[in-house]
Amino acid sequence: MKRSTRHLTATAAIAFSLLSASTVWAAGKLDRSDAGLLKDIAQANIAEVETGKLAIEKSSNPEIKKFAQMMVDDHSKGLADVKTLASASGTELPDGPDAKHKAVMVEFKALKGDTFDSRYVKQAGVGDHEATEKLLKKTQAEAKDADLKALATKMLPIVQGHLQHAQSLATSTAKK
Repeated sequence: MKRSTRHLTATAAIAFSLLSASTVWAAGKLDRSDAGLLKDIAQANIAEVETGKLAIEKSSNPEIKKFAQMMVDDHSKGLADVKTLASASGTELPDGPDAKHKAVMVEFKALKGDTFDSRYVKQAGVGDHEATEKLLKKTQAEAKDADLKALATKMLPIVQGHLQHAQSLATSTAKK
């Protein structure tokens, strides 16, 4: 009897440790929908960093350069947070802009002066931040993973601030 009790106890301990290990692993893994949201958030940050760098280089407007530098700084931080969550959850992220954002970069590179400034503010400033705000709200509402929801909640006010700034810039550059 003692032998079977020890055997049962040992079997239960092994089963419990295996169950605990698989639960920890499963908890760290994002489901397909959440992984897709995280990849979309990464892509938004990558695009803002890339277009911001281009605007710093191409714009002669100090206000737009200042805004672009803020985009590079804030979205680089955001991307670092996204990468941390992706690493913890085993989610592979894109390492550069997607086809849509590459096409925008080609378009932006061909523009000069006030035309560049206007398009950058309208598209990367206002348009992309409206889309990112919508994505973050969707993530807050639909994501299953608590850490992903927390990331969206952390990023949303920053993106909303960028959107307001871009809208203000759009108004001031349209008056010139």
